Amino acid sequence: MNRFKIWFRWNNKNSYSIAALLPLINATLAHKPMPGIMLYSFATAQAKEIYIEVSLARAAKVEAIYIAGGPHPSAMPEEVLEHFDFVVIGEGEETLPELIEAIEDGRDQGHVRGLAYKRSGIVRFTEKRSPVDLDKYPPFAKILAPIEISRGCPWGCAYCQTPRLFGSCMRHRSIPIIAQFARRHKDIRFTSPNSLAYGSDGRTPRLEKVEALLKALAEQKKPIYFGTFPSEVRPEFVSRKALALITKYCANKSISLGGQSGSPTVLCSIGRGHSRCEVEEACELALEHGLTPQVDLIFGLPMETAEDQQMTLDLVRWIEGKGGKVRAHRFTPLPGTPLAGTRPAPLSEVAEAILGRLALKGRLTGTWGRENRS
Repeated sequence: MNRFKIWFRWNNKNSYSIAALLPLINATLAHKPMPGIMLYSFATAQAKEIYIEVSLARAAKVEAIYIAGGPHPSAMPEEVLEHFDFVVIGEGEETLPELIEAIEDGRDQGHVRGLAYKRSGIVRFTEKRSPVDLDKYPPFAKILAPIEISRGCPWGCAYCQTPRLFGSCMRHRSIPIIAQFARRHKDIRFTSPNSLAYGSDGRTPRLEKVEALLKALAEQKKPIYFGTFPSEVRPEFVSRKALALITKYCANKSISLGGQSGSPTVLCSIGRGHSRCEVEEACELALEHGLTPQVDLIFGLPMETAEDQQMTLDLVRWIEGKGGKVRAHRFTPLPGTPLAGTRPAPLSEVAEAILGRLALKGRLTGTWGRENRS
C-alpha cells in the first residue's frame, strides 16, 4: 500500500464541506496545491480561479492526484476533468474515502461508485451511489460548523442545485445525533434547505418532530438559533404554531424566509410552490411573534419582465415598510439546473437605486448589481 499525504484545499467558501469530510479522511488543510492527494470542493463562482491554480501547479511539477467535488464539479464533471483527475459526484461521505483507499491500494478506481474520471481520453462514469444515511456520518469533527439536520429537497426550484446535488427525498439526522454534536457548540445553529421541514417529507410540516428536536436541545441550556442564516424556512411552513415553538425554545430575534420573487408569474415559472401572499403572511406572522423577517429575493431571473421586477420591488418596499429586512441576490445561472445557460434579465437603474437606498438604511443586504459580481 502506497500512503499519500492528503490535503484539503481550504478557502472561506468551502468550510462546511471540509467540516463534513475531515472526520472521514486523514487530511491536512492547505492554502496551495501540495504533493500527494489534493482535494477540492467548490461552487461555480470559484471554478475559473481553481482551474488556473491547478494548471499552474501541474506546470510547476507539483506531484499530486487532484480530486474535485461539490456543486460545480458534480454538475460539470466533463469540464472539471479537463483539470482534475477524478470528480466525486454528489455526496462524498462514502465515495471519497473509497476512492482514496483504491488509489493507495493501487486498485482500479472504476469500481468506486459515484465517480467520474478519464481513461484513454474518454470520460467515464461509475455506477450512481444511493443517498447516504446521515446518522452514519458526523456533521463535523475537527472544525466546528452549523449542524446539518436535513439534506435534500422535493421542490426542484429551477435555479437551485440542492435537489440535483442531494436528491429530492428529504433526509434528516436523528435527534440523539444532533444533540450529541450540539454539545460542542456554545450556541446551536443549523443548516437545512428548510428548517421547519425537519422530520417531514419536505412538503407537509411535522411540527411534532420540530418540537421534539428543540425540546431535546433546550435541555443543554444554550442559545438555539432555528430558521436563521445559514438556514432558512419556506414561507408556507410558517404558522402561529411553528413560530410559537421558535419563540418558546430559541434565541432568535429574526427568521430567514425564502421568498425569491414578488411576481406570481415568476414564482410559478421557477416552481417555488408558494405564492406571494404566503410570503406576506409569513412576514406578518413573524412580526406578530416579535421576529424580524429577513426575506431572500432574486433579481434578474431570466423570465423576469419589467413588470415582474416592479412587483418584486413593491414587495421589497412592503417588507421594509412593515419592519422586515431583505437579502437581495442577482440571479446566477448554475450548471445542472433547468436555468443553466440562460441569461439574467436586466436590472433597471430605478431598481438598483431603490435597493441601494435601502442598503444604506441597513434594511437590505446582498449582491444585486446589474453586473453579476457574485
